Amino acid sequence: MSYQTLIVESPSAGVTLIRLNRPEALNALNSQLLSELSDALDKAEADEAVRCLVLTGSERAFAAGADIKEMSDKSYAQMFQEDFFTKGSRRIEQFRKPIIAAVAGYALGGGCELAMLCDFIIAAETAKFGQPEINLGVMPGIGGTQRLTRFVGKSKAMDMVLTARMMNAEEANQCGLVSRVVPLAELISTAMETAQKIAALSPNSVMIAKELVNAAYETPLSQGVKMERRLFHSLFAFDDQKEGMAAFVEKRPAKFTGK
Repeated sequence: MSYQTLIVESPSAGVTLIRLNRPEALNALNSQLLSELSDALDKAEADEAVRCLVLTGSERAFAAGADIKEMSDKSYAQMFQEDFFTKGSRRIEQFRKPIIAAVAGYALGGGCELAMLCDFIIAAETAKFGQPEINLGVMPGIGGTQRLTRFVGKSKAMDMVLTARMMNAEEANQCGLVSRVVPLAELISTAMETAQKIAALSPNSVMIAKELVNAAYETPLSQGVKMERRLFHSLFAFDDQKEGMAAFVEKRPAKFTGK
């Protein structure tokens, strides 16, 4: 499928790079973009050769929000009946393989929420995060009030949501919104190197580990630890466990097959 709002590349084995491509709108999220992103994720999930994704935008903007022009004239009934934003965001939530957000420039509103839907964020020094929906007479609608609060705490989240204050890359790193900050010129190469490292690992271990880290936000500690232990035990049913431990003992690189 040829996409109009995305550029999908496979620059290295096991890794797919998806670029948001609406430069005229600073990559604002509209229904077409979210639909095309859902389709690209469907294809990546079905392709056993793809083991990790990198999602990025442009140097100027990862995504500067949702498309206001598309929403401005809609009624409550239309928004409710269309269940606006749900399908696209849910597809990302349910994607089983790791997704790294590589963020430069503005990640505002829906763009910030899209980055937070990914498994972790690598930010360029130019990155700016914010939830400015309050300026439009609304509020975040793709999880911003919930995920941002879990990532940075109530005080900072409340400040950003109620005042539309933007957070720069350094502050985002200090409070745990992003995993690391790199120079702009190194953003994509760093994200790709990270994705390549993940892609070289056992896909079963990676997907199960991702599932458990996500579950930690919604699961009591005792239940989460029990679930972790059982799934740790389950990995001993795979050939990759035997290969990984044998390679360690034999002091050689492991060759994981996903079996």
